[in-house]
Amino acid sequence: MSNASRTVGLLLVLVGLIAYPLADGLLSANQHEFYMQQITGVMIAGLLAMSLDLLVGTVGLVSLGHAAFYGLGGYLLVLLTPEYDPPSLLTTVPLAVGGSALAALAVGALVLRTGGVYFIMVTLAVGQMGFYLFNDSKLAGGSDGIYLFFKPVLDLGGARLIDLENKTHFYYATLAALLLSYGFLRILLASPFGQVIRGIGINEGRTRALGYDVYAYKLVAFVIAGALSGLAGVLAAAQYGFVNPTMLGWHMSGSVLVTVILGGMGSLLGPVFGAALVESLRHGLEAVTAHWLLPYGVLIVLMVLLMPRGLAGLPAQLARLRALHPAKSRPLVPEHGRNVKEVGR
Repeated sequence: MSNASRTVGLLLVLVGLIAYPLADGLLSANQHEFYMQQITGVMIAGLLAMSLDLLVGTVGLVSLGHAAFYGLGGYLLVLLTPEYDPPSLLTTVPLAVGGSALAALAVGALVLRTGGVYFIMVTLAVGQMGFYLFNDSKLAGGSDGIYLFFKPVLDLGGARLIDLENKTHFYYATLAALLLSYGFLRILLASPFGQVIRGIGINEGRTRALGYDVYAYKLVAFVIAGALSGLAGVLAAAQYGFVNPTMLGWHMSGSVLVTVILGGMGSLLGPVFGAALVESLRHGLEAVTAHWLLPYGVLIVLMVLLMPRGLAGLPAQLARLRALHPAKSRPLVPEHGRNVKEVGR
């Protein structure tokens, strides 16, 4: 697939996402609302996967505690919301995302002193610590979780411009968050900072030998990934109106890691499409059988084996296969002893 074809395809997807809430006459009201909620959930999952891809696909840091910042963002939104009034979008959301970034700074300062399998295990331990912290906290509702009774709004001059209680407003707010995060990461990775963290992911020792402070660069990337994960958690809490400790657990972190692998590590947009694939598989199998986890696991294993570079690497993989097995062309000049009619058969 050429770059032009890929660009056209992405533009068509974007146009479809923008236009979908306006096409409410094509489906029944219930179906239209259901699919809009599903698409919103996929965009939130894509944002979370994209934030992890910055660590896994670019810096080479495999984290099993990334969901801790996702859950923390959701909890902070709930805890910062007033008891009887809707919170302001301009204050609660930045505070919740900032709190996730600060937590990522504190955690990253410790865990980035390790590497390899030790980094994986330490991040897993940190994630589980966050899970049990909220699971045993009465302030956060304990194992039952806590409800968000009022969703953020944006008021200006007495007029309500954005109300996340409105599903259409929330859909476009989520789409805007996804697009802005993607644009930010594209600019970041194209900058000198992005080139350095790419170099760390390729060969950390060589990057350090060139004089770069590898620890500082990895810490900044870790904080950015934690902030974006917190933003996804804020959106998830606002969508479902509920948060619980499972949002912070290793189960969620593992699911996001699978999404990144299926989408294609280091591709930014690949994990977003990976999220769409995973969510579509899950909902499709749930509709067919109550024992959907078994075929779901089998399909995930098959996709990993057949698409080692994920969805993002599928076009290049198909191009290599075509190059290795070119189609046999028929001779244009009749062979000796055969007439022209036989050649065309």
